[in-house]
Amino acid sequence: MMLPSIYNGIRRAAFHTLRTRGSQPCRFLSTFDGLPAGLADAETIFALSSGHGRCGVAVVRVSGPASATALRCMAGLTRSLPPPRTALLRSITDPQSKEVLDRGLVLWFPAPHSFTGEDSVEFHIHGGPAVITAVLQSLGSVPGMRPAEAGEFTRRAFVAGKLGLTEVEGLGDLIHAETEAQRRQALRQMSGELGHLYQDWSHRLKRCLAHVEAFIDFSEDELIEDGVLNQVDGSVRDLQAEIEQHLKDERRGERLRSGVQVVIAGATNAGKSSLLNTLCQRPAAIVSPIAGTTRDVVETALDIGGFPVLLSDTAGLRESPDLVEREGVRRARERVDHADLTLVVVDCSNLPAETTQAAAFLQDHLRTLLPTQKHPDTGDISSPLFFPTDRFLLVLNKTDLLPEAQRQKLDRELRRVSGLPPVCLISCHSNEGLQDFITALHSRVKTLCGDPLSGAPTLTQARHRAHLQQCYAALAQYQQHRNTDLALAAEGVRLALTSLGRITGRVWVEEILDIIFKDFCIGK
Repeated sequence: MMLPSIYNGIRRAAFHTLRTRGSQPCRFLSTFDGLPAGLADAETIFALSSGHGRCGVAVVRVSGPASATALRCMAGLTRSLPPPRTALLRSITDPQSKEVLDRGLVLWFPAPHSFTGEDSVEFHIHGGPAVITAVLQSLGSVPGMRPAEAGEFTRRAFVAGKLGLTEVEGLGDLIHAETEAQRRQALRQMSGELGHLYQDWSHRLKRCLAHVEAFIDFSEDELIEDGVLNQVDGSVRDLQAEIEQHLKDERRGERLRSGVQVVIAGATNAGKSSLLNTLCQRPAAIVSPIAGTTRDVVETALDIGGFPVLLSDTAGLRESPDLVEREGVRRARERVDHADLTLVVVDCSNLPAETTQAAAFLQDHLRTLLPTQKHPDTGDISSPLFFPTDRFLLVLNKTDLLPEAQRQKLDRELRRVSGLPPVCLISCHSNEGLQDFITALHSRVKTLCGDPLSGAPTLTQARHRAHLQQCYAALAQYQQHRNTDLALAAEGVRLALTSLGRITGRVWVEEILDIIFKDFCIGK
């Protein structure tokens, strides 16, 4: 077989380098005569798979047709490869100089039984930077190998059919999970539960499309069973109902993935920054008796009972002649408008001495601080202010400044009042009531995120929602044209199938043809 001159040149250079160093060349497995396997395909990749930085053990992964070559050269294996998926303790050497770089474990994963579906090798070495660098440089000297690009191992697993696209996204979320609830949701998605749901919908849509296409092409020859389109109508209605229900998840999965946006809002000097510092247990925000100290948004990430929270301290809400403070107030109101949960902090010392007047005072106070809400029943803006219990939490701070009897009376009085958000009495100075407040906060956050292990799998990505909305609209197109133009109706089903395929990453025309010939005895 004639080889391009560049291959011959690379081959001669590689073998010349090995011979001039006084060592025997590695025995390469050839894919065709005279050419080492590593040179036949330059797409063998390697990378550090474990985290960067000093650690006890680092894992270097290799994937591609030259993996066996790399294992032989680096682990000094002159005969057969080790048994698959069995750890073998070996000296890791430079393939050219034969210098020992480290002593560690090597594992061989022959295709297709590997993460990527290709021949793969793992080197478990000591995690010092010098050891890792030496091993990576030595792998780079093996012909036909190159460093992997970001996410390339997982991409190969997807191309090989080892992972679906939703499973790939679940794997990425699992790697980046910071809380227990995020880990559970990501693991559930990576296990394929969400992908199986979408694949089931895709399979049903393929069947609908196959039936409609067959009816268009063969109905005049009376080769199609009666009632085929009626079956399609029922399937489309069922799918629309299921997709609509799936979309009515109140963004719980997306919120759990990215974090619940919790905003601390209130008047100046109410103790907002003190509450932020108390919750994150560090001086994240400056605390001062001077009103208007906080002028910008101060953010910090928290783990509240296993759920991710992005907590934001904002400027005190008041009218101010200062241009900088006015901008801070504008940003604060903007954050409140987009928050999943707002903690409205009020200074207890500003409440009326008569506790029976406290509820009316708080309602007036909230009207001046927060945007007007439409009542869910009347829709009337002028009706009494309505606060959804899952969006607001009223935090009465500085209770240490109130006498014990007044504090207890205030608590009893506010518990009987309707038309207010849930109320928590706390003191950031003495930490009194803080545990009850954290419990209430955790309850609200859990409601917003839901239980990642119960019920049907939820949407976790904004792109999933967009494609499902397109799928739903396309099914509506089928119903719109069902009795007037069957070709347009079929196009609606096809568009719906394409939208689902963009979520799962797979749309195969051949599968539709298979269903046509499987479900119908055409030409019998």
